[in-house]
Formats: sequence, C-alpha cells, structure tokens
Amino acid sequence: MTKDLIKILIAEYQRYVTEVELVKRNVELQDGLNYVFVGLRHAGKSYLMFQHIAQLMEQGHKAEEILYFNFEDDRIDSLDISDLDLLKTCYEEMYDTRPIFFLDEIQLVDKWEKFARRLADQKYRVYITGSNAKMLSSEIATTLGGRYMIHEVFPYSFAEYLKANGIDLHTKNALYTHNKDIVKLADIYFQHGGLPETVGMKNPRQWMSNLFSKIFFGDLVARYKIRNDFALRVMIRKIAESVKQPQSYNRIASIVSSTGKKVSTDTVIDYMEYMNESWLILPFENFYGKLQDKESNRKYYFIDNGLLHLFLVDAETSLLENIVAVNLKRKYSERCYFWNSKNAEVDFLIPDEETAIQVSYSMNNADTAKREVDGLLKLAAIQPLKRMIVVTKDEERVLEQDGFTIELIPLWKWLLETTD
Repeated sequence: MTKDLIKILIAEYQRYVTEVELVKRNVELQDGLNYVFVGLRHAGKSYLMFQHIAQLMEQGHKAEEILYFNFEDDRIDSLDISDLDLLKTCYEEMYDTRPIFFLDEIQLVDKWEKFARRLADQKYRVYITGSNAKMLSSEIATTLGGRYMIHEVFPYSFAEYLKANGIDLHTKNALYTHNKDIVKLADIYFQHGGLPETVGMKNPRQWMSNLFSKIFFGDLVARYKIRNDFALRVMIRKIAESVKQPQSYNRIASIVSSTGKKVSTDTVIDYMEYMNESWLILPFENFYGKLQDKESNRKYYFIDNGLLHLFLVDAETSLLENIVAVNLKRKYSERCYFWNSKNAEVDFLIPDEETAIQVSYSMNNADTAKREVDGLLKLAAIQPLKRMIVVTKDEERVLEQDGFTIELIPLWKWLLETTD
C-alpha cells in the first residue's frame, strides 16, 4: 500500500467520521483508557467509534487529531504489520498533532496486537474494533497486557431501537403518548431483532440471510478452515430448533452424524467454540449443574432474533425465550444462568439479583400456568429469591401463591425494564 493512498484515506476518513448521522447509544467510555470493541458483524461497533469521536469533538478536539482507518475498505490490499507502522508515519508527515487512533476491523492485519500494544506503551489513545471474539483469547489478552478495556457490543436494546425509530423514552410521558407505537415496534423487534441496519427495513429477512452467509462462510468456514461445512450447517439448524432445551455435545454429534456426515464429539466442541467466538451464539450454563455438566450440557441462544428467525417456521415461543436470553446476557454478561435439576426447572436465574425468570408466550392455559409457577416455587424452596417473573408476549398481572408474588410482565415492558 502506497503512502499516497494512505494519506488520501486518512483525510477522507477524517471528513467522513465528522459527518456521520448518529443514534446515540447508552455507552459511556472512561477517559484515559484504550478500548477494544468486539461483537457480531453489523452490531454497531464502528458507530460506537463515531459516537466517541463526536464526543471528543464536543470536548474541543479537532478533526486533524482523529486517525480513523477502516481495514475493510475495498481499496486496501492485504496488509501486514509493517503497513500499520506506515499508517502512523503517514499521519505524522501530514500533521503536527498527536493522533487519537480509531482502528476499525484491525483483526484483518496479521499480528495487529503487537502494534496495538506498542501504541498503548507509547501512551497513545487507541480504540479498536473486531468482529471476532477470538480477539479476547488468552494469547491476545496476554499480548495486550491489560492495556485495553474490552467492550462487548450487542445489537440495539429495545430502548435504543425505539430511539432509532424516533421515540425517546426520556421525553415527558413518552410511555403514554407513544404507547401504541411502542407496542407495535416491540413486535417488529421481536420478529426481526435489533441490528441497527435493519431499522426501517420493510423486509429485513433477505438482508439477514445475506449477513448469515457472511458469518457462515467468512467468520466460520474460511477463518477456521472448516472442511465439513455440511455438518456445521446441520449443527446451526439443530441449535436453532432447540434454543429452549439444554444440549450436550454427545447428543449434537449423534444428531449430525445421523444425517450422513459423521462428526466426533471433539469436532462438535470445536465448532461450538467457533460459533461462540464469531458471536453467532450465546451459551448459558446450568447454575445447579456440576462442573462437567456446566461445560458439556448448556443452552444456546442466537445473538439476534433476526438470525434465529431464519431457521424457524413456528417461531413464536423460541423467539420469545431467545430475546429474553439476549437481553439478560447484555445486562448481566456471565452472571445469568438457567436452572435444571430434579426438583425444579427455571428458564433463567440471576443469582446476584436473587431473581428467577420463566418465559411463557401465554399463561391463559391452566396446565402451562401451573408448570411455570411450580418451577418458580420449587426453586424458591432451595434458592434465595426476592423476585419471580414470568415474561409473556402480551399478558400482565400479578399472581399470589403460597406466600409468594409472581409477576407476569409483557415482553415490551420487561425489555424496557432491563435497559440500563
């Protein structure tokens, strides 16, 4: 890559990042720290960079101080670490100021982490994005040496989704003046997910299908050199069909092998890790389980409802539990679980909050209501609980039983409650 091209791109990006229209997300970054933004493709990592650039400009920084570079630009050939040094050199030839680095999709450059560490050692402010959670592996974490904060970027929360659609919940009486619109948008969010680029799309399914193809062939098959891509596709479909049930590695291996493409349990373990590292799936552990069970018998959810919906026909109940899982993972990270024992089965448990959550599309059926309530009451007998919730699609009421209060909360209201 020539110096002239690098300088043209630096100047072009400086103009671009100051003109981007933003939907401000509820993310505050600490001054003086360097960050790595990680997450699914198109989850909004670059826009968090642009948002922080706008905040720096408001604080008095000039556009010339910004060194933003997008390594996915189709005008850029394959790069190596020497090109990263050239990028810094070109900036220093253009300006006398000390740059603030914004390096977008830098994982495309081999050994990028060594350059990132050197910048941190030299006390530069640096912000990095990458689509692959492999950037969080122990090897790279060791290389970065604790010099960067890791910030996980999820698709829009429901509050952010509303804001992107012109509804700001911080305005006076917003819940009342926009109630019908909020409920309508909640259904769209439920069906199609919260990836920022889908906002306003009349039919986002084709876009989601194209995104999945990029994840499948780019982030999985090509990156990990997967030879048995048929088996991988079967695994993904099986996980989509089973988001509400724990799945063991042995069972998944047996199901995939029954389709004619035999895979070992070790291969299944590898493939599941690849899907996790590529931000396609979110694993949940059984809080009750022993260590072996926690590792080998998990529930798996998709990072976005729009992706899950690609694989399901009768999708309502699965989408409901999946969207609850995503929002719990966004808020509590690794501090949320499910509970599955001989005594009780509960969809989600947040031990730190002493809160248990069941997910039920409707509680109008007596058998369904008894099953969901019994699970909560049995758990309350063996696990400290301050709050018991059933998230429903539309129903809202309070149940009193055996001295306990159980709240039935409609999805849209619960989603807003879980927004930080």
